[in-house]
Amino acid sequence: MFERISLLALVVVLTSESLYADIYLHIPRGSNNRLNENTATRTNANRLFDSQNNNRGGYNVGDKTDLQSGATEENQYNMKYFQSSNWETGKGKTFLTLEWTNQHGCGGNSANSQQKQNCMLILQYMCQDNDPSADDYIRNGVETTTSQYTKPTKDTFADTKNRKSNDVKIGRGLHEPWDWYDKCYLRERNKGLFTADQKLTANNGLGYSSAIYTRQNPTGNRYGYECAEERDYYPYWHPNPWKDIAVLTDKASMCSDYQSKSFNVQGYYECVKSTKAVFSNNEKSCKENNGTWILLNNYLEKAKDKTSESSCRNANNNKSPYTYSWLIPYDSNTYSPECLVMLNKPECAEAPWSRSNHLGNGLDGVPLNYTWTLPYFPSGKEKRCVFRFRYNVSTDDYDPVATDSTQNDAFPAESPIKQNPYVYVMNKQSPLHLAVNTAQFGRVFQDRSHVFILRPRTANLENSNIYNLNVRGKRGNIVQTFPAVEYDFSPNDLNIKVNDMVHIQWTGSNTHNNNNPAGDGQAGDAGEGKGGTDRSNVVELSDRSQNFPTPFEYSQLWKSVEVAWIYFNKTKITPQDLAINMASAGYYRCADATTCPEAENKAYLVSTRGKISNTLDNAPASYEGAVLKFTKPGIYSYMCTRNNSFSNRSQKGSIVVK
Repeated sequence: MFERISLLALVVVLTSESLYADIYLHIPRGSNNRLNENTATRTNANRLFDSQNNNRGGYNVGDKTDLQSGATEENQYNMKYFQSSNWETGKGKTFLTLEWTNQHGCGGNSANSQQKQNCMLILQYMCQDNDPSADDYIRNGVETTTSQYTKPTKDTFADTKNRKSNDVKIGRGLHEPWDWYDKCYLRERNKGLFTADQKLTANNGLGYSSAIYTRQNPTGNRYGYECAEERDYYPYWHPNPWKDIAVLTDKASMCSDYQSKSFNVQGYYECVKSTKAVFSNNEKSCKENNGTWILLNNYLEKAKDKTSESSCRNANNNKSPYTYSWLIPYDSNTYSPECLVMLNKPECAEAPWSRSNHLGNGLDGVPLNYTWTLPYFPSGKEKRCVFRFRYNVSTDDYDPVATDSTQNDAFPAESPIKQNPYVYVMNKQSPLHLAVNTAQFGRVFQDRSHVFILRPRTANLENSNIYNLNVRGKRGNIVQTFPAVEYDFSPNDLNIKVNDMVHIQWTGSNTHNNNNPAGDGQAGDAGEGKGGTDRSNVVELSDRSQNFPTPFEYSQLWKSVEVAWIYFNKTKITPQDLAINMASAGYYRCADATTCPEAENKAYLVSTRGKISNTLDNAPASYEGAVLKFTKPGIYSYMCTRNNSFSNRSQKGSIVVK
């Protein structure tokens, strides 16, 4: 017997009605399931996650050098952001401005900015210690094949271990762990959800319909190791590996519910027994099947140095922004308590306004954005992470809260929506046809970043705010890159204060050729330099309306900063060395050995290395960058010399220091 889950009224809101739409991440670069394809369309829409986006769009994984990373993941470039510091002094936060486009509008339901639909945006991330030898480590992979999954045949630990060992292949991308999908496959689906007239698969091969089947995924297609039921509903009512950053919605009245029910702060139950997770999705069924209904908890990280409840509790005496709790983590193998660094509740705010049927900027021509304050990890360890962005577009063709399984299309009930219905406007004469797909009437779209690194701060960075300045876009003109975008800096206008720091960094691919098949767009990669290559650099401008760089002798930018950190070992970096390094995208490190005498720098000096291509072809596609401390107020403008033609024009930006 099904026991209705109390969160039903909340979860229906997310996926009750919808239009066709897409979402594309631009900062950090969203993959849309791309890896390193040289075509305009992705190879495999099932590679890592269910985006439901157009086959075009997305950005290739970054390459470290001017060569394609190919079959070696170590040759890929992972963006590297500094974590926030301990926040004890109220300083030391790290800000990353996220940018995206969503096709069918969002935000702004006031009287003078009415929308044609409702919306919800959910921002999440997942991290682990940056240890590639660890079990289920997060990775981009080097091939576009979907990771495999073998259905269980025996209810034993040995069977689970063998299946996992055979399924998980190092060369394939992985975000969610294999165990997460296995639990989803085994757990019975929530039959209290509204499914309209969709006929969900009734048997997963084990005699029941499991959580891999939803109204949006009625046949249980698999996308990496993502769980369809968790993907389609928020907040989800079982433990899951994602951490919530923010919920952006046009239903502000729901914020307190979203925040209190977030897995960040609300533990959820799972049914376990002596062998492994069983099919039960509620306490009554779990106990009837000799299982144990256990409360599991999310966390930022585990405080592994605190091995007792008392030592864990005593950690709360420190001036930490986080709480330490002795609880059972969601990924426990023994279901024993551990010391967990707890998460804070997600922010909930009104979604930024965007108009319908337009993959473009929001108000005042500013890209849709959200500023994420990156977390601080008390362990001091480097973390390997991925970012996830979900987008729901809805209408109000039926009650988004009260509609549930009792109104599914089964006698005596009748669904309030039907597949491709006919409607009458003239006394039941001359019916008109509505294009309604009930599997997509209430639809969630998604994009995810490639893997990135969150690194702990060095001592000299501890008490300053750090703003990340990156490059968005890829090679090609607007019709060739669409629904990705052309090059620009992000944030395009960065406002900071004296003594704030800016981490300038970017990534690019050597395979953005946008060849055929081109899908419903145009093939080609118009631009300067070698075909298929992303390249950027930073040179100073005296005025952003100009196109000619400022000679170093007249520099204001390079002489108004201190280098707080740079990616290579150095004795000192002069303003001239910094200008050379950024103008060459890291091809050169310094002018000569006078200021860079270290042996490791000898091969990267202007005085010793061969000439750089004037279109940066032999420069690295990605640049790990430098953290600059701005010491003087002013407006500092800059540009990229290569991407400034009429096919990829005006890659410029400004930093305003107050």
